[in-house]
This record gives sequence, structure tokens and C-alpha cells, in this order.
Amino acid sequence: MSRPFSPRSFSPASFVRVNGKIRAREVRVIMDDKQLGIFPLNDALNMARQHGVDLVEISATATPPVCRLVDFGKYRYELAKKEKETKKHQHASTVKEVQLSPRIDPHDLGVKIGHAIDFLCEDMKVKVALKFRGREMAHTEFGFQVVNQFLAAIAPYGHQDFEPKLIGRGISVMISPLPRNKRAKNPRQIGDGQAPAVAANNHLPDAAQPPQKKPTPAAGESPAGGFVSHSLSKLEVK
Repeated sequence: MSRPFSPRSFSPASFVRVNGKIRAREVRVIMDDKQLGIFPLNDALNMARQHGVDLVEISATATPPVCRLVDFGKYRYELAKKEKETKKHQHASTVKEVQLSPRIDPHDLGVKIGHAIDFLCEDMKVKVALKFRGREMAHTEFGFQVVNQFLAAIAPYGHQDFEPKLIGRGISVMISPLPRNKRAKNPRQIGDGQAPAVAANNHLPDAAQPPQKKPTPAAGESPAGGFVSHSLSKLEVK
């Protein structure tokens, strides 16, 4: 006999025993964060009826189990609120790493900055790691220039937890997201969804614009649009 699958979305309150579903003989009763003592289950249920609330088991593993005199609807609301706050701070504990190099291409650096902005706008921390290879350790100042350029670009979205440090053969720094009310909006979500490459070309100067392909003239047509090889073009009109 197959058992039914448990629902994907469930609330902690769905596994809480209430009133007659409590199985212990004796329970420790609390109300308004005050311990009232240990009572038989029937006496605890009578106390709940007298106060017009429910007897909710909040710690089933304790000896004896701990029950609370509270309205079950209010208790479920408190649990849902705590669960929501917990999920809100889960992203803040997630750390994403972005790796750089002292000789990184400007286009690649822009891509790395875009990824970091996406992470910060999702309330994630970003760890920047720049590694030196071979003789690059002789000029660590170039690595610090790249890191500082990176930090300046993401300043509207996050702040560094400490100054960039040279550890071993690399530079590392941790970036935390700014509060939502002080954080700039993600540039990917602004505008009408125009492709980044097209938007970048629109801001290029005329000299940097890609050359436009000229149409190939048809047979017998000059580049200016006239017919030069047609036999009628040599006739003189009197």
C-alpha cells in the first residue's frame, strides 16, 4: 500500500498538537511567558476552556511536554511571521564569489560587475578574489587598481566590510548588500528590456560606431543610382 506524498509547502503549525490531540498524561503549562506549573492533561484542558483559549503543545520532546495557553490562530500567525523573517535573512547568509585577475579585459570586468550587482540585488554577499600568477606578484598595485575599480562600480548596491587585503598570492574583500531603501535598482530591470549590446552601441561616439554595410549596386547601375552601361544612355535627345 503506497503512502500519500507529503505536501511540498507546509507550515510548522500543521505538526503541532492542540487540545485533545495531546497525548501526554501531564504537561507543563505556561501562559504569557509565565510558568503555571505541571498539571494533568485534563486539568490543563479545563484551564484552557476557562480562559477561552487553546492548549498548544510547543515542546513535545520535553519531560513533561510544554504546553502554552494561547489562541491557536494567533499562535499560527506568530509561527508564519517568524518563518517569513527567517527566509528573508537566508539570502544575506549566502556568499557568492567573483574571481578577477590583474590583466582582466574591460569587457570581462563589466560582466563580472553585472553578476555582482545581480547577487547584491538579491540580498547576497559577494566575495571578490583577485589572484596573481607568476611575476604578477611584482606589481600588486595593478591588482589593487582593478579591485578599487570594481568596488567603485558596485558602490550604489553594496559596501565593503573591510579594506582589500593582500593574502598570500591574492587580494580578497567581502561586499555586503545595502538596505533596500538605500540600494540602487538593478540596471537589468530598468528600461524596456533593450539588449545590452544594442544599448552600448547607442552610446558610442560616431568614430566608434560599427561601419554600416553599403548596399551592392545592381547590374548596370552606378553607385550614384544612374545607368552607365545601358545602350539608351548614349543616345542624344534633339
